[in-house]
Amino acid sequence: MRIALLSYSTRPRGGVVHTLALAEALAARGEEVTVWTLGRGDFFRPVDPRVTLSVVPFPDRPGESVGSRILRSIALLRAAFTPSAYDVVHAQDCISANAVDRCIRTIHHLDEFTTPELAACHERAIVRPYAHICVSSAVAAEVSAGWGLTPAVIPNGVDAARFAAAVPDTRHGSYLLAVGGIEPRKGSLDLLRAYARLRRDLPALRLVIAGGETLFDYRAYRAEWDDLAASLAVSPVVLGPVDHEELPGLVAGAAAFAFPSTKEGFGLAAMEALAAGVPVVVRDLPVLREVFGSAVGYGTDPASLAAALLQAIKEPDPVRAATGRELAASHTWSRAAALHVDFYARHG
Repeated sequence: MRIALLSYSTRPRGGVVHTLALAEALAARGEEVTVWTLGRGDFFRPVDPRVTLSVVPFPDRPGESVGSRILRSIALLRAAFTPSAYDVVHAQDCISANAVDRCIRTIHHLDEFTTPELAACHERAIVRPYAHICVSSAVAAEVSAGWGLTPAVIPNGVDAARFAAAVPDTRHGSYLLAVGGIEPRKGSLDLLRAYARLRRDLPALRLVIAGGETLFDYRAYRAEWDDLAASLAVSPVVLGPVDHEELPGLVAGAAAFAFPSTKEGFGLAAMEALAAGVPVVVRDLPVLREVFGSAVGYGTDPASLAAALLQAIKEPDPVRAATGRELAASHTWSRAAALHVDFYARHG
């Protein structure tokens, strides 16, 4: 089967991580897989040579608006992509789904956008594809309620062994880790407030934030975040994108992993932390209850997030840690690939 998986970036965002891992698992099954994407250079990590890579150059344009950037992204990918060469075209995000006329779409999570071009992109990328996949039942239910569609549910895989075997990074001392950068969907303002509360009981604890490469403009939100950090008298360590080889050690070295996202489809970064044996606290969302169950702690606001994190750090729960490791190990990319092949056979 000739399969094209379409993404929008070569950087380590969740959907891109998913695309590459799925492509490699499909190729390991003997499928002929090509990953198409926009990029400013190579992918953030080496990719199995059995996967063909087609990166469409996407140079920066200083001063370009978000709307113009979205439209240029769609146009460039559409002009380069050759759909007739594939039996299955599978888009992983709204940009790539808008760049093709006929595709399967994985809807990782739903967003609300105010930029007109992005709002239109998001809507078209839901209604135009002829078949849909979601990575959790909660997101599938949202899609069904909002658009009357019936997506299949195929959970993410997790490279659990890579995180389970990681040597903990000790360079940052005792630290609370968050992965995903500073943006509204990641609940970054609530994270700051929760951390400030934690510092009252754990004054030596640092806050380390990794990741953050994105197409979108969050400068105003980042300025608000910086102002809040100053008012709370806290100085987080903001690493930005972390090298692929260094990430497992950074995760494994954390005293706890904070995941206060307001919107998620699965929570891959949090699942990787569980694989590393790190206690995890997430925002109490239906999707995260579905995915993580009793393996993590929950909070709804800065006070309850801080309380759950404090308990996780000061009172480690070996039973919960074992449950988390088992949960992460149960989500394999090979199983995800097998379910995708079955879906493609029925909908290709």
